[in-house]
Amino acid sequence: MGEVINNREYRKKVMKDIIQQLHAGKTVEDVKEKFDETFGSVSAVEIGEVEQALIMEGLPVEDIQKLCDVHASVFKGSIEEIHQSDDPSRVKGHPLYIMKRENRELERLINEELEKHLEDLSSKEKLEKLEAVIEDLLTKVDIHYSKKENLMFPYLEKYGNTAPPQVMWGVDDEIRGLIKEVKHVLKDGIKDPDEFLVMIDEMVERIDEMIFKEENILAPMLAEKLTQDEWLTIKEESKEIGFIISKVPDWNPTKEEKREVKKEINKEKGLINLPSGYFTVEELTAMLNTLPFDITFVDKDDTVKYFSQGKERIFARTKAIIGRNVSKCHPPTSVSVVEGIVDDFKSGKKDHEDFWIRLKDGKFAYLRYFAVRDEEGNYLGVLEVSQDIKPIQELTGEKRLVEE
Repeated sequence: MGEVINNREYRKKVMKDIIQQLHAGKTVEDVKEKFDETFGSVSAVEIGEVEQALIMEGLPVEDIQKLCDVHASVFKGSIEEIHQSDDPSRVKGHPLYIMKRENRELERLINEELEKHLEDLSSKEKLEKLEAVIEDLLTKVDIHYSKKENLMFPYLEKYGNTAPPQVMWGVDDEIRGLIKEVKHVLKDGIKDPDEFLVMIDEMVERIDEMIFKEENILAPMLAEKLTQDEWLTIKEESKEIGFIISKVPDWNPTKEEKREVKKEINKEKGLINLPSGYFTVEELTAMLNTLPFDITFVDKDDTVKYFSQGKERIFARTKAIIGRNVSKCHPPTSVSVVEGIVDDFKSGKKDHEDFWIRLKDGKFAYLRYFAVRDEEGNYLGVLEVSQDIKPIQELTGEKRLVEE
């Protein structure tokens, strides 16, 4: 029997059966004993494989999300404790180290700031401070989860682990939703203090469960799959999203470890490769022409080099202007203004200039001019962006991607 139990496929089958039993209505206690006697331990990678297998077999992601906290509590006491000396989460400044540091910040916010303001829900002062804590919690949770969702999940998907990111992202959004619900109750006024405290308890429990899953399921999966170059890319791009801790330690791998962070560039013939992606000429042309505004680029020598050809144009453009000096593309009365803008951009005096004009056809043209500079600040030219903003001005209320 021992050989059978150690068989990887058999272990996966039993784990799937247990999750399906939970889905069918069994309690955690109903399945925990069977789980413990069948498995001495289970790796985080195998948990991800089970979720992947269930989704591939047709179980909706939403169903697994509902089970996520339940089966996490089953796995919690039995996940292998792998504390290798080269565990990246112990390396100061490594993205997994930052993840754990940020989790400690979330725990501090809950255990210290949140708890002390729940003592007296009749106090207006405490309620105002509680509202501020919840707002802070929502902001920090969103930053923390966004790094995971936008920087780490893509690499798991790249290595074929598509189910764990789908499930975890869904639970992330549920947690965001719970925090927003608490925020709305505080804003509208607490009607039932006991019911409100139940909401708080559920919110805190879900955040705690996610902290456990990040550190004991997600982190080991990432550590097993990702290369040093990929971690370095995550480290650099984390700055775009931000951090919820102060004094973020830098991570400088040793000489033996350090590799150049390579941009993932597709070398396929005919592609236009950019630092953040690549296009075929057809794709790039269509994308630029689909923009809801017109763009024109004038190079550092004041020569018109490009204009987009969208369906709804503000001003007429013909290909005859390509290669023409920008001053000659304007009526004599406005040439001095154009030249003044360009001179200010070249000197560094300004980086942009805006104008707005009401046109006879009812459009409200918003004209924006931007100095284009390279990473060192050297002047490369001017980008003109023109758009009819009348429809934007008429917008009222909200239309969200997902209604809250």
